[in-house]
Amino acid sequence: MTARPAITPQLSRTRVMAILRSPDAAGLPAVARALAAGGITCLEITLTTSGALDALAVVRDELGPEVAVGAGTVVTTVQARDALAAGAEFLVAPVVDTDVVRTAAEGGIPCYPGAWTPTEVSAGRRAGAAAVKLFPAVTGGPAYLRQLLAPLPDVPLIAVGGVGIDQARDYTDAGAHAVGIGSPLLRGVDRNPTPENLDLLTERARALLEAVTATGHAEEAGR
Repeated sequence: MTARPAITPQLSRTRVMAILRSPDAAGLPAVARALAAGGITCLEITLTTSGALDALAVVRDELGPEVAVGAGTVVTTVQARDALAAGAEFLVAPVVDTDVVRTAAEGGIPCYPGAWTPTEVSAGRRAGAAAVKLFPAVTGGPAYLRQLLAPLPDVPLIAVGGVGIDQARDYTDAGAHAVGIGSPLLRGVDRNPTPENLDLLTERARALLEAVTATGHAEEAGR
């Protein structure tokens, strides 16, 4: 059996994954630079975005090894292989697909499949997931995440789906290894990446990181 790759170091360190989803990828490199300037160094570019893989390669080349860039909404092994070929450093999926998880592991990168029930979370972990994406997290909120971790304390969970900037710390307090945030963080900047909007995005990124990595919460990152 292929060894389970480790969780992306940038994700464990910052506890935030920014989700870049847009009708097209034209503005994503500028958005990625603004997020990185604010300290968010784990970026998911979803494959529902036109030109996603080309943008992924550009962002990775521009930002270098300090920033981890992965592919999201990966639902087939073909997409997984294409993402690997484009240089994705992790894969994110909305469901537990063992073939996608296995393809990522064989390529030496972690996969974070989406799950909701205890059975799905456990299945994702057994399939070789480095961490499991609790999705959609907002349906049960931090309380549900905490309940899941009671019988499954060794499964790192990433809360994704409806998580706002103001709620991020509630999820990490409940035991989430990290949170994934898209539109509440970007607020349409990807469609209108003016210098002013990009500066505001950098400030939001800094505020988000400050909230989730505040003193007294770092110990949760080891889950």
